[in-house]
Amino acid sequence: MTSGEIRKSFLDFFKKNGHAAVPSSSLIPADPSVLLTTAGVQQFKPYYTGKLDPLKDFGARRVASVQKCFRTTDIDEVGDKTHLTFFEMLGNFAFGDYFKKEALRFGYEYVVNVLGIDPARVTVSVFQGNKQIPKDEESYNIWHKEIGVPKERIKLAGIEDNFWGPTGNEGPCGPTTEIYVDNIEVWNIVFNEYFSDKSREELLASVANLKKLEAPGIDTGMGLERLLAVINGFEDIYETDLLRPILEKVNQLAPQLDDRSARVITDHLRSSIFLIADGVRPSNKEVGYILRRLLRRVLAYQVQYDVHPVRGKSPKATAAAQLRNSNGVHPDLLLEIFKMVKNHFGGFYPEVKDPRILEVMESERDKFQTAIASGLKELAGYKNVSAEEAFYIYETFGLPFELIKEMAPDKTRNLLKSDFDREFKKHQEVSRAGAEKKFGGHGLLLDTGELKAKDEEELKKVTRLHTATHLLQAALRQVLGSEIQQRGSDITVERTRFDFNFSRKLTSEEIKKVEDLVNEVIQKDLPVGFVELAKEEAEKTGALFFFKQKYPARVKVYYVGHDLKTAFSKEFCGGPHVSNTLVIGKFKIIKEEAVGSGIRRIRAGLTEI
Repeated sequence: MTSGEIRKSFLDFFKKNGHAAVPSSSLIPADPSVLLTTAGVQQFKPYYTGKLDPLKDFGARRVASVQKCFRTTDIDEVGDKTHLTFFEMLGNFAFGDYFKKEALRFGYEYVVNVLGIDPARVTVSVFQGNKQIPKDEESYNIWHKEIGVPKERIKLAGIEDNFWGPTGNEGPCGPTTEIYVDNIEVWNIVFNEYFSDKSREELLASVANLKKLEAPGIDTGMGLERLLAVINGFEDIYETDLLRPILEKVNQLAPQLDDRSARVITDHLRSSIFLIADGVRPSNKEVGYILRRLLRRVLAYQVQYDVHPVRGKSPKATAAAQLRNSNGVHPDLLLEIFKMVKNHFGGFYPEVKDPRILEVMESERDKFQTAIASGLKELAGYKNVSAEEAFYIYETFGLPFELIKEMAPDKTRNLLKSDFDREFKKHQEVSRAGAEKKFGGHGLLLDTGELKAKDEEELKKVTRLHTATHLLQAALRQVLGSEIQQRGSDITVERTRFDFNFSRKLTSEEIKKVEDLVNEVIQKDLPVGFVELAKEEAEKTGALFFFKQKYPARVKVYYVGHDLKTAFSKEFCGGPHVSNTLVIGKFKIIKEEAVGSGIRRIRAGLTEI
């Protein structure tokens, strides 16, 4: 089946079952708590809470859509066979109308009867429950007793996999059931029974409050690209008709590029065109920066850089002398791919036909060349580029971090994304109207740059998380190796965020080992203390510290254990910390992800005291 056939069959099926077909909303959401539209449910959030009336707006309490979506979490993974930034999501939604029985029946009928999938290829998952939320017995019984899925093809899963958190900082949420074809998840069916006052991460860390919704609803999502790959037997989503024609054109226009680079161009240009069509323009902040990063990453394939300026020449003349098409990329790349996307998607998304889209891309190309010329001239004056200097170049010349690294690799070997982000964060904090405005009128009780708390209660929570973060680093070094070093951290009342150097994604087994080790130490009820030593003497203890940070002549070394020599964890730190580990509570890793080349990030919380 083609993408057009699936879009049509999906909407037709649900219209026959009483649903109103609702057009895709913009990639720029009305919800201020999120930067981009990441799921089909986003435009419908107010209908679950009763703020808007679906009967008035759609003429029905059940709707279906094919939604444009954009996610940046895996942007560094784009180029393989499975990751994208822009994608389409098929979904059906019900607001106080039907519930589990109908939702499961609709899902199974569409997959088996409309798509023609052999039932033997289908498996499902059901929420197994936890202390706070009961097991979804109703869905299990519907799948097995009413629909007829054998028990051996029904698996139980925990809150991380089968409980959907809110989109943004708060919203509807609930247990899920998932449909798999050949053990690949294709459809997620969410039962919105609750309202969470906090984000998904905070919900997983058990710091969110859940309230039962008066009118529970249905929220489902099925990625079109993945579905196409599964039903057509492709292992590579770029083989689908959504992406293959664009990729083939890229290969024609840039025959010297490897497969990964061709996929990057395919994804990034398609994504950029859809962003521009919805009103985004390249800039140095928020979604405009995402667009600029995508476009300039593509444009970077066309040029080779030389960091030595041409004596006596202007920056623009220098650029003309230095930039050459080193990868054999056709100069009409932007034009030709715009035409491909316009022709391929314009029938369903007419906004991508707008000729101003090409004007925006070509304008950014011209700015990029000027930025390279000016940036090259600036970079020539540096021996080694620090994070502060990289941020200056970014702010002054508009060169993103990634391109600074590419343009001067010898001068940026020690430049880390986490350090650059810290400089970015400093700039943002200076630009704000002050901490009181940020914290809703409260003066900050604690603001170390790493920890923030507005009252005594929050101070207790961030203190527990701070000590847990020390244990996390020590556990990572035990599980992954002593080369692990902190590259940044940020601790709020809801969670800790810890960045560290590592070259690959952690396995689920490694994540569990780290989490278990931290909890094992917590349960030992070890004391937490500190000694104040001369900096040189403190270094000899083996305590961890930031190599580039400037420390005073005397420093505090906080350690977890009965003495400094045998301590599980010891670090240069100014505090605050708990007095013993048992008060920390249970430690839970929420997410592990890449945040830059060779840098990973862990988000974690505390589930109980």
